[in-house]
Order: sequence, then structure tokens, then C-alpha cells
Amino acid sequence: PPDPLHYDLSAGFDPNRFSLNVDFLKGKADLLINFLKLEDSTTYECTAQIQRDTTGKNVDTANLVVLVAPSEPICKVEGKTEYGQNINLTCLSKEASPAPAYKWQSHDVQNNLRPLDPKSTVKGGVLSLFNISRDTSGFYICTSTNKVGTATCNMTVSIMPPSMNIGSTAGIIGGVAAFLILLVIVICCCCRYRKKKQEEGHQMGSLEEYKDKDPEGNDETRRPDGEESTRGYSDSRGPAERRDKYEDRSERNDDRHYDDRRSDYDDRRSDYDDRHYDDRRSDYDNRRRDYDDRRDFDDQRSDYSDRRDKYSDRNERYDDDRRYDDDRRYDDRRGQR
Repeated sequence: PPDPLHYDLSAGFDPNRFSLNVDFLKGKADLLINFLKLEDSTTYECTAQIQRDTTGKNVDTANLVVLVAPSEPICKVEGKTEYGQNINLTCLSKEASPAPAYKWQSHDVQNNLRPLDPKSTVKGGVLSLFNISRDTSGFYICTSTNKVGTATCNMTVSIMPPSMNIGSTAGIIGGVAAFLILLVIVICCCCRYRKKKQEEGHQMGSLEEYKDKDPEGNDETRRPDGEESTRGYSDSRGPAERRDKYEDRSERNDDRHYDDRRSDYDDRRSDYDDRHYDDRRSDYDNRRRDYDDRRDFDDQRSDYSDRRDKYSDRNERYDDDRRYDDDRRYDDRRGQR
């Protein structure tokens, strides 16, 4: 009988999936593989060693291809989707045996099928688009196919002008907001400065008016003999007294300003009261006119009722006269008989 066959398996041998069925009498050995995986696709070699056999072929190989349908491909966009840029649309199935073939289709924004751009190229699962524009926007479908099955993925591509870039738009909005805030601050500062200048000008005007005119009570400084009063009045009194006089004058100016504002308020209130009174009086006249109209209508109805009563009375008297005449004629006829 022939010598037994010798076999050798790799280090990662899994006895639960791989097993040998050897028949020495028939001189064959079968390798059984359970639960096939994509990784099992490889070349297997069988070697037979027979003593004193120097002729013949003692080695042979077998190629194993595990068929796997394509997994759902992953679609991505590489590059900036802006006018004038170049982008790549990638499509890849991670698992497929044999290797799949990829096909791209394009639809416009209205979901109408259209041909690919003549300038575009397809290599493997990569669709390259050049000098993209608004017309490039649309719906793209990638199909991965081999002899076992088919899988697809899709994506929406939106091409934007460079000015609509999110970062640029955010920067513009931030710049405009900062400018508006700065403008408001400048306006507030200008208004405060102008108000301060007006107050200072008002105070200076009041002070000059106070200096030009003699303060109250200057008559006491006049000489009894009619001579002019001395110019040293301001020097004869202390600065505290002059400051008190100035404050009194400022208070009087404020009182006059308050009185003017109160007078304006009273005038506006009087105008409002007059208008309100006129409106109420007009409403009252309208209601009174409506009431008079209704009274006239009632009077007319009363006259009509009286006329109807008079007409009824005349009809009754006429009926009585007719009955009386009929009775007399009847009596005359009886008398003649």
C-alpha cells in the first residue's frame, strides 16, 4: 500500500471551520471549510509525498473565490462646493467579491435625469467635476455592482457662491454688528458732549447777564445825593454772597422755565378738553336728532291710526244709513200691499 499522505496547515488554523477528510486506500484528502468568509479567498496548495516515486507531479494548487455582494457604498464630497472649484465625489463599498464596478447618475434640482458633464471623469468609484457652477447642483446616485448583487448610495450637492460661505457670512455679520455698536457709542458721546456744552453756555450766559446787570438791592448802594454808585460793589462783598446771588438767580430762571412748561401743558390740556367737549356735544346732538326723528315717526304713525279710525267710523255710519234706507223701503212696500 502507498505511504500515508503528509499535510501541513498554517499557524492560524481554526479546527471549528477547517477539517480534513483523508482516505488512504483511495489516496485522496479533502479540505472542508465551514462558514466561508471573504478572507478565505486565496490559493490553496496540496503536496503529496510518496517514497521511491521520482516521476509524476506531487504538488497542485486550487484558487478559492468567495462571492460577496457589495456592501452599501459610502458617498462623500471632497473639496469646496463653490463656484469655479474642482470637487471629487467618492463611492466605495467596503466589502465585495469580486471587485464591484461603479456607475454614476446625475439628476438636476427638479429631479430630472441628466447626462454627466462632458468635462467630468469617472475612475473607479471617483467622479471628478471641474470648474463647478450653479448647474452642477443636483442629486447624484452611485451604483456598486458585481455578479452577486447591487448596492447604491446617493447625495445632494449644492454649489454656493463664494460670498455665501458660512465663515465669510459670519465675519461680515460680526463686522456690521461691531460697526453699529461703535456708531451708537459715538452718537451717545456726541449727544452728551453737546448737552454739556449747552449747559455750560447757559451757565456762562446767566453769569454774564448777572455781571452786566446790577444785582437786586443795589439801590441801597446809591448815594443820597444822586451820585453814581461805586463800581467796587462786586469787590465790597465777598465771593460767597455773590455765589448766593447767582444761585438765587438760577433758581428764578428754573422757576420761570417750569412756569412756561406748566403753561404749555395747561394750554394743551385746555385744547384737549375743548376738543373732547365738542366731540361729546356732537355725539349728544346726533343722538338727540335721532330721538327727534323717531318721535316724528311715532307722530306720523299716530296720525295714520287716527285717520284709520275716522275712516272706520265713516264706514259704520254709511252702513247704518244703508240699513235705515232699506228698512224704510221695506216698510213702504208693505204699506202698499
